[in-house]
Amino acid sequence: MKHITIAIIALATSLCVHARTWKNADGTKSFEGEFVSRTGNDVTVLMTNTNTKTTLTLDKLHPNDRFWLDNNHPPNAKTSQNPAAIFDQLTFGDNHKQVEEKLKASKFAKLTVAETFLGRSGLNGVFRTTKKIGGLDASLFFDWSNEDSLSELNLHTDPKPIAEATQSLVPCWKEFAKLLTNLYGKPVISSPKLNTSSIPDATYQPTHLWNLSPKGSVTLGASREGDKALIVCRFSEKKTNPVALPE
Repeated sequence: MKHITIAIIALATSLCVHARTWKNADGTKSFEGEFVSRTGNDVTVLMTNTNTKTTLTLDKLHPNDRFWLDNNHPPNAKTSQNPAAIFDQLTFGDNHKQVEEKLKASKFAKLTVAETFLGRSGLNGVFRTTKKIGGLDASLFFDWSNEDSLSELNLHTDPKPIAEATQSLVPCWKEFAKLLTNLYGKPVISSPKLNTSSIPDATYQPTHLWNLSPKGSVTLGASREGDKALIVCRFSEKKTNPVALPE
């Protein structure tokens, strides 16, 4: 009897080891199950509570689950883009674990520390863009609401001397503006130039604003730290009202 009990426990463990939490399209309901198979239109899951298989069309699943499927069990080599994504597949409302998993799978961000340090260092500043933007690297920083819901994403370049802004910061700023315009269209407000010397110390001064769909906004500008400045691209869950830009 002892050996039978151990075998049953081992079998149950093996069945559940790959189970994950799935959500419906609007995230109001969830269930536990193990991925079995998928097509281009549906997915089959082994339900943990009943040990039976069920097949669901992809439009019944939450965007995060469709993202997980496309990256772990793609029907082909292509990965679908989440329409609510702000940076690669990150979306407002993602929790720490989801952000970490998406960034590890991202082609646009790379981890700059050993994974063993993530638990101690957190996510701020440990991921960078895989490619330089206008000649500069950009690190990712995060703000959270309700402790574990992504509400803001900031891309920061390394600070550069203001005296060298024309050579280092301005090309990066222009490239950021070009990339964001290609993604989100013409900005609601924009400035034709970047003047880092006029920014008050310890202040972020935006030069561009785009409104995001279905919610949120993104601003581009620069922040000053003493005699140095850095380019900042800020994705916020809140809409930003246009204001007159300083001359």
